[in-house]
Amino acid sequence: MPKKILQINMKYKIPADVLSKAFMDLAKPIADTKGLEWKVWLHDPDNKIAGGIYLFKDEESVRDYLGGKIVADLMKNPAVSDIDAKVFDVLPEQSKITRGPC
Repeated sequence: MPKKILQINMKYKIPADVLSKAFMDLAKPIADTKGLEWKVWLHDPDNKIAGGIYLFKDEESVRDYLGGKIVADLMKNPAVSDIDAKVFDVLPEQSKITRGPC
């Protein structure tokens, strides 16, 4: 069963420092997510876009995360919009050659 990459991007309407604090508050709950191996946080302040790249151990874990409280709260948050989530299979043999952590 291949590991899964989740890519989430969103636009935000709040100052970058407020966003940074909100992300800091979310870091531990996200780190504690069952099946999450890692997350890299993304930020494009010029275009007010933020997001992350996540590696999950399997399909069930990524599905549980997308259906869970963290994502539900994000979807209701008026400070963000245009939330885009995509799930991909990891290609382990190719990723090993290019030093992917999988």
